[in-house]
Amino acid sequence: MRSRWRGRVLAPIAAVQIISAAASLFCAEAHAAEQEHGGAGPRKYLFRWTTDPADTNTVYVEVGGFTAADLQKPQQEDWKTPQWQQLLSVYAEQGDVIANIGLPPVLGAYRVESNTLRFKPQFPFEPGVTYRAVLRPDRLAGERGRRDELVTSEFRMPARRGNPSTVVNHVYPSAEVLPENLLKFYLHFSAPMSRGHIYDHIHLKDEAGKEVELPFLEIDEELWDPTMTRLTLFIDPGRIKRGVRPLEEVGPALQEGRRYTLVIDRTWRDGTGNPLREPYQRTFRVGPPDRNPPDAAQWKIQPPKSKTRDPLTVTFSEPMDHALAARVIRVAGASGVEVDGKAALEDQERRWTFIPNRPWPRGSFTLVVQTTIEDLAGNNIGKPFEVDLFEGVQRRLTNSTVKLPFVVR
Repeated sequence: MRSRWRGRVLAPIAAVQIISAAASLFCAEAHAAEQEHGGAGPRKYLFRWTTDPADTNTVYVEVGGFTAADLQKPQQEDWKTPQWQQLLSVYAEQGDVIANIGLPPVLGAYRVESNTLRFKPQFPFEPGVTYRAVLRPDRLAGERGRRDELVTSEFRMPARRGNPSTVVNHVYPSAEVLPENLLKFYLHFSAPMSRGHIYDHIHLKDEAGKEVELPFLEIDEELWDPTMTRLTLFIDPGRIKRGVRPLEEVGPALQEGRRYTLVIDRTWRDGTGNPLREPYQRTFRVGPPDRNPPDAAQWKIQPPKSKTRDPLTVTFSEPMDHALAARVIRVAGASGVEVDGKAALEDQERRWTFIPNRPWPRGSFTLVVQTTIEDLAGNNIGKPFEVDLFEGVQRRLTNSTVKLPFVVR
């Protein structure tokens, strides 16, 4: 999880090399000031920022200048990622010193090849973003310099030029009134977006225009779909669940009877490095909290006519979670075989429709619903969202279902 509280003081930097990304291979020598090595003068380290020929968005950070003895201990002890990060860390710069303080390092994998340390980021570097590699030689057994000595190198990923065209085209839930204990939003974009520091671009403001303090659950593993066009944005469960300190001391992120506006800055960059074409705002009103599980027995099923491709319509007793309702409801025939077709949500997620690929035959059918379906407050069928603080983000998978029969005549 990511914290906005930043109180660390940066150690003095021994040397800085700034490298502009104008080609696919970048090298720089960085000298640790006054760091003697065996009486031979300052130790020199060579940074290389190398692009992957198969994917120009993937850049490897390589550091040379080590001896075989330098890297012997880490390999013998089979260092894990946190230990390697103490030796070499890579950070995505935010544009000002204050914002950079306390940033977590970029996730990735470390490997030693011929006395060279290589770092491969878990996700491709973002266009237009500056990355900073920090080497701490004193973490090695053979280097006993001052602990505040750092060797750094910077690299800027070239921005892709073009006219801004990406927009926020949907935000769910779409209802005008949302429960006080709303669990999450889904942000849909018209094109793939960039990964990293998303919370700097998303704001929740009250009716007076004042920004709500830390309303979202800020996690490093951003919840994007595989296409990078849909982001799942959780309200901090600590501001929802009764009996926990954040709710008692700070209060809920949303309060019944008030109006709020979700604001998305235009400065958020898409996958090509361009900002959004325009900012986005969505205003909604907050109703009472919803702590009751959905009751599928209260849903109304309107069967279609046989020999047609008219839609099957299911009206919920309350708005349901958009992404889950689209995924965990299916239609089965009398034999139990799933009916192929296309589902959609309408009327602010209060109505589910299903159009089959082929005309409906006469007979008995079943609406099969996984109990993991959620309402807007994260309540499951048979289980309210009164759970431990972070369980709402990683709910247990289950094959439990409820079955609602209907007949096509």
